Amino acid sequence: MRVAALISGGKDSCYNMMQCIAAGHQIVALANLRPAENQVGSDELDSYMYQTVGHHAVDLYAEAMALPLYRRTIRGRSMDTGRVYTEREGDEVEDLYELLKLVKEKEEVEGISVGAILSDYQRVRVENVCKRLNLQPLAYLWQRNQEDLLREMISSNIQAIIIKVAALGLDPDKHLGKTLDQMEPYLLELSKKYGVHVCGEGGEYETFTLDCPLFKKKIIVDASEVVIHSADAFAPVAYLRFLELHLEDKHLESSDKLFMGSRSCEVNRNEDNVLTITGEEDQGETPPPIGNHGVTFYKTVSLYFTQLHALSPLLLCTVTIYEYTHNYELALMTFYHLIFAEY
Repeated sequence: MRVAALISGGKDSCYNMMQCIAAGHQIVALANLRPAENQVGSDELDSYMYQTVGHHAVDLYAEAMALPLYRRTIRGRSMDTGRVYTEREGDEVEDLYELLKLVKEKEEVEGISVGAILSDYQRVRVENVCKRLNLQPLAYLWQRNQEDLLREMISSNIQAIIIKVAALGLDPDKHLGKTLDQMEPYLLELSKKYGVHVCGEGGEYETFTLDCPLFKKKIIVDASEVVIHSADAFAPVAYLRFLELHLEDKHLESSDKLFMGSRSCEVNRNEDNVLTITGEEDQGETPPPIGNHGVTFYKTVSLYFTQLHALSPLLLCTVTIYEYTHNYELALMTFYHLIFAEY
């Protein structure tokens, strides 16, 4: 399925794109809603729907992925805040409708990647827009365990930093600019102490992705400043404003080179048109299912190439990484890198 990804620049929309690709879909465009440049306090809008902190860097995000970016200014505001959304002129949800309508017309997409995890408010409104446009929302993170999700994001090599804090225990001076892996132990501690949502689903923090396996280049922050939005004594609200950024070419990490082994593998199709992989010796038992989804790495590879209608022995040889190590995150991370290097 041709898919457009609704992005904010944060970790969730990024990881959901990775899940879309693993499920065999093709990300062909990115879509983002931004505040008006001349609007007071435009870095951080009071919106129930959209993350706007870090919006100045979204252009680089798209350039790093080498994908077309469609953007629309948020003109509306939160008007219909009920549990069930009804189309209403002037509501900020209608800005999303107009944006996705344009993307569908230009890119002929059938689905929309959405990084929603817990917010029924967002889910209901995205589903409303998608239904009106005959688009399929793809929300692979929906109601997943947040501790598991955060761990998976880090293991999948999503390099995201904290760009907004708004919760008890999160200090602008200490935590803004920190990476997910640096923050994970502390976020788990805050969750136990104060009930903080580990993935920030309660608005406790927001992130911006500087690098991930989907990026052809990585984003470098050259200069930034801390902006205090609300100087509350117990739970100050503050965000990081990017002043200077640039893109930098990526070089293969050691983990990315693991597929470069001498072991050969062959690609075959059985009668059901499902890809099978055979190596120099009998592979024995099929590796166990991965995570809570019960999806094996074999199935991930097969789904992708069935949709793509193309074969690359180089890419399929990454399966051997999983066969040797049973490290799903390492194998899938390498797989993502190779997909975007080849295609």
